[in-house]
Parts: sequence; C-alpha cells; structure tokens
Amino acid sequence: MYRIIVADDEPIERMVVEKIIKKYFPGQLEIVLGVNGREVMELFEEEQTHIALLDIEMPGINGLEAANRIREKSKDCSIIFLTAFDEFSYAKKAIAVKALDYLLKPVAEEELVAVLEEAIRIQEAMQQEKTKDTPAVNNEILQPDVHIQENGNENLRMNAVTESIRLYIENHYMEDIALQDVAAAMNYSDAYFCKLFKQCFDKSFVSYLTWFRVEKAKELLADVLVNVKEISINVGYRDSNYFTKVFKRLVGVTPSEYRLQVLQKDENI
Repeated sequence: MYRIIVADDEPIERMVVEKIIKKYFPGQLEIVLGVNGREVMELFEEEQTHIALLDIEMPGINGLEAANRIREKSKDCSIIFLTAFDEFSYAKKAIAVKALDYLLKPVAEEELVAVLEEAIRIQEAMQQEKTKDTPAVNNEILQPDVHIQENGNENLRMNAVTESIRLYIENHYMEDIALQDVAAAMNYSDAYFCKLFKQCFDKSFVSYLTWFRVEKAKELLADVLVNVKEISINVGYRDSNYFTKVFKRLVGVTPSEYRLQVLQKDENI
C-alpha cells in the first residue's frame, strides 16, 4: 500500500478527492489529510510518503513551497498539484519541482484517477528497479512551422500544434514516455508545453496518453492470435495486471471480456 497526502484548505475539495481515491484505489492508497503546507511537511516527516496531492493556494506555507521542501528531501515522491487558477506561472513552478501533473479545479474524476494510476505505476517501477530497462525515447524535433501564422489564423496554428503532438504520441505511445519527453522533442519548455497541451486536448497529458493507449489496445484485441500480455506490452504497459485495471476503468470490461464482445458481434453480423 502506498501513502498519499491530500492537502487542501477547502473541506469540500478534500472530501471529493478522498471519495474518489477510496472508490478507485481501495487497499492501494493510504490517505492522510492536511489543510496547509505546514501540515504537509509534518505528515511527510512522520512516515514515508509516496504521493503528494497538493492544492497550490493554501494559507501559510502554500502547496508550491511545500512541494519544494518535499523535493529537497525526496526525489521519488510523486507530486500532483490541484488549483483553481489556470496561471502559466503556476505551471512553470510545478514543472520546476518535477511535478507529475497539474490539474485544474474542479478536478475531473477521470483525470484524477488517470494521474493517480500513473503515480502508482511509477512507484511500483522504482521499487522493482525496472527503470534501468526503460527504452530510450527518440528525441527528434517535431516543432511545427507555426510561428509564421502567429499573426494570422490562431485556429490554424493550434490545429498544427495539436496534430504534431498527436503524431508524436502515435509514434511513441508504446514507450515509457512522459510530458517532458514530448516537450523536448517539440523544442518547447516543459512549463509552456504543459499549458499548451491542455489547450490543445482539453485534458492532462497522462489522461490523454492513457485514453490513446486503450484505444490502440482495442484495435489489437480484434486479433485473437495476440494474447493480452503481448498487447499490454505493445501499448506501453509492462505489467499486464495494471493494463487490465486501466482498461476496465475506461471501457467497463476487461480486455478479455472486450475481445469476446467483439467476436460475438462479428458472428452476429
């Protein structure tokens, strides 16, 4: 079981987040609640903490300051920010402490679950020392030629950027990629790309990548000669049990059950 600190000075926000965690991660995450950055640091010192879910605007020591202190003590803790303010300066500071993600309130249940699943996967990978086997990401520059359009049609510019990002993910979704990898490949700063991605796709990078991988898995499941474990690896998940859990959350059935549904549908055509 992994320990997660949830800190927010608004009781309703804490209650909503706690409810989502208990719904999707029973027996996986031990929840500890705090109301400000000072409590976060006290709770962090008491016992090993694996994940910190922090509101940015809290009285006293705010979430960004608390995250900086956590990062000084632990490079392994997965830090996730929640905020009601879509401020570029916040995104920049969030990236500076190597935050896993930056979510806007009111947080979408799907986005929160996706980023927590990714945080758990990262913790499991670190514990099993699998990171040394992580495949290298091809760092090609995919920066679209959009600057000449900046004074023209903004929609055309954003469409070009969106398509470039989508193509990069299409080529690398089977690898262990992170937001920082795509930003570097497209020659953007991490902070700017974090905000840009949400403008393009209206969801976080982790949430979109999870959805994309599951859609690819659906296509592969149509081939009965490929087993679920192989499909799991082919769409970027080394742990087939984790893949099954993610797939069922998004689709409502396990990969095997989905394959059976597709086969039955084909037989009835």
